[in-house]
Amino acid sequence: MNAIANMVRLTKAGVVLAWSGARVLPEDANLPAPLVLFGRVTAPLRKNGAGDGNETKLSAALTSLGPSYIKLGQFLATRDDIIGRELAADLATLQDRLPPFSQEDARKAVEEALGAPVDKLFAEFGPPVAAASIAQVHKAKVKTPDGTLKPVAVKVLRPGIEQRFKRDLDSYFFAARALERFHPRSRRLRPVAVVDTLAKSVAIEMDLRMEAAAISEMAENTKNDDGFRVPVVDWTRSARRVLTLEWIDGIPISDHGALRKAGYDLKAIGARLMQSFLRHAMRDGFFHADMHPGNLFIDAEGRIAAVDFGIMGRLGAKERRFLAEILYGFLNRNYTRVAEVHFEAGYVPRKHSIAQFAQALRAIGEPILDRPASEISMAQLLGQLFQYTEVFDMQTRPELLLLQKTMVVVEGVGRSLDPDLNIWVVAEPVVREWMEKELGAGARLEAAAEGAASVGRFMGELPKLLGQAERTAGAFAALMDEGLRLDDQTVERLAEAQARQNRANRLGIWVVAIALVAIALALLF
Repeated sequence: MNAIANMVRLTKAGVVLAWSGARVLPEDANLPAPLVLFGRVTAPLRKNGAGDGNETKLSAALTSLGPSYIKLGQFLATRDDIIGRELAADLATLQDRLPPFSQEDARKAVEEALGAPVDKLFAEFGPPVAAASIAQVHKAKVKTPDGTLKPVAVKVLRPGIEQRFKRDLDSYFFAARALERFHPRSRRLRPVAVVDTLAKSVAIEMDLRMEAAAISEMAENTKNDDGFRVPVVDWTRSARRVLTLEWIDGIPISDHGALRKAGYDLKAIGARLMQSFLRHAMRDGFFHADMHPGNLFIDAEGRIAAVDFGIMGRLGAKERRFLAEILYGFLNRNYTRVAEVHFEAGYVPRKHSIAQFAQALRAIGEPILDRPASEISMAQLLGQLFQYTEVFDMQTRPELLLLQKTMVVVEGVGRSLDPDLNIWVVAEPVVREWMEKELGAGARLEAAAEGAASVGRFMGELPKLLGQAERTAGAFAALMDEGLRLDDQTVERLAEAQARQNRANRLGIWVVAIALVAIALALLF
């Protein structure tokens, strides 16, 4: 019955997409026979829509299908390795907007989540000011200890949204498993893994405590950064389905007229936005991944204030070093070093030639870097780099793809503020600062100290380990004294085990010795 229900839901979605006339698959897609047949059957249903672009038709169709299809579209917009650049660009215009649900339902949801009447929790609780696929935001007021009223933003999940997503995600998994089973060529793209990633992302986004934690983490990371801030979380009025934050009063970053009237330097704001984003990604490994203009404001002190932390990106130490080194390498046109970084990170198999890969990187970098400064795009550079995944068997890194897609948006906002924004000049001090801190002499000394501390802890544990071995040997001897007997086969196995242990002990000594030598070399050089 579950399979039938999934097929019905997917067929309904297919008919809606067919009726819209939108193209939903890459032009060169090699489709399974059932999908080809479905396309032919539904062809007469398609509207002409000659006046609308594919992005408009696709956005309208996905929005009509509901919240989970909007999220699917937004997610696939970051995965042009799966759906192709053209279709990903069409999906990039998809706006997460839906009509709000009723004030009565919102009040009920708040009371159920926080366990108290709305009138007791808030001095005022206004109507929704924004509504999206998963939640909507209300402006409210709370009474402070001194009796004054402070405005807050209250984010409330849509009623029944978890059940809706669960049902549609079941359909996505059903389709992905069928695709992998019956269409072997699609297995390279790992459809089931893609849907699993979407499911995990949505699960995090539908737990507003996770968004509160993301805001708290970014606040801690950026507490000493000039010109950037995030709202303060009201933890006492937040739960899994409700999030209460400081209300951000500011000028939308897209309102250039108001910013000029207030006396702000738009060029300086554009540069600061780009540097803040790079600093978050490279220094902290944690960045806001939905930095469109609607989520950015300039507060009364001239700081960039970001809101809506439902989509966040993370980069591990390996990815941060990769990002920094390739950007620094491209900045200096050192294509051989950029190629070496890919091999060192394991992103390109050793069977390929470093020189040939460096040649491919030169083909990417030179046309972009020779343009006027106002036309150079770091995001475009990374995007073209990631297109070589198939040619050089590169591993697809979803976290880096998300970074690149966010960078496209940030660059767009920056250039709207300053059309002549030189991305490389703005990025260079951030990249150089990270390189000096993480890869310079100071970083090597710090790493050496950490290595020495690890060896010290190991050496400190040796007496305890030797004591445990001695007690074990004593207990075994006592058993032998009491008449324990071993047959010849058991004795042979014990002898083999002892030999393996001796080899392991000798290996351990060599590991410690090599570690000490490495630490000494790091301290010297």
